[in-house]
Amino acid sequence: MPKPKLTRTQLVGRFKNVKLLAMDVDGVLTDDTLYFGPDGFEMKRFHISDGLMMVLAMRAGLQLAVVSGRYSAATETRMHDLGIPHVLQGMKDKVAQITPLLAALQLSFADIAFVGNEILDITLAERAGLALAVADASPHLVEVVDYVTAARGGAGAVREILEAYFEAIGQEPRRYLV
Repeated sequence: MPKPKLTRTQLVGRFKNVKLLAMDVDGVLTDDTLYFGPDGFEMKRFHISDGLMMVLAMRAGLQLAVVSGRYSAATETRMHDLGIPHVLQGMKDKVAQITPLLAALQLSFADIAFVGNEILDITLAERAGLALAVADASPHLVEVVDYVTAARGGAGAVREILEAYFEAIGQEPRRYLV
């Protein structure tokens, strides 16, 4: 039986307890498309407004991490560009992947929100204090999450989530512009 979904107002209320937002990459921060050149060079399409809101959220005090089942130099480059301090890649078991980070930050699974899009994300979504999925996520993931965004992955879903975070802390994102 699918888990009942939060309203946006309830989502905002739940964000008051979140200390870290963990995000899958492919299908969440991107539109789930990979471009490969003949030499294996990989390119991804990231949504610029998601990136801006990620930077502003970090300035407001939210910890951010990306948790990806596959390694990608393109992901590494984009996250470095944004200043994302926790870039975890290359492990299919995302619970095992994030556990050492939570220990280092002295956080529990209850302290995190996680946004994913695929069946690979289910185990971490089931452990996270707040589980989120993008609009075009796998129906199997949608069944277990607390909230589903209106926006698709790579098309402003992370921005939508972070707007709820700013509302939860009673701050305007523009306050954190440099």
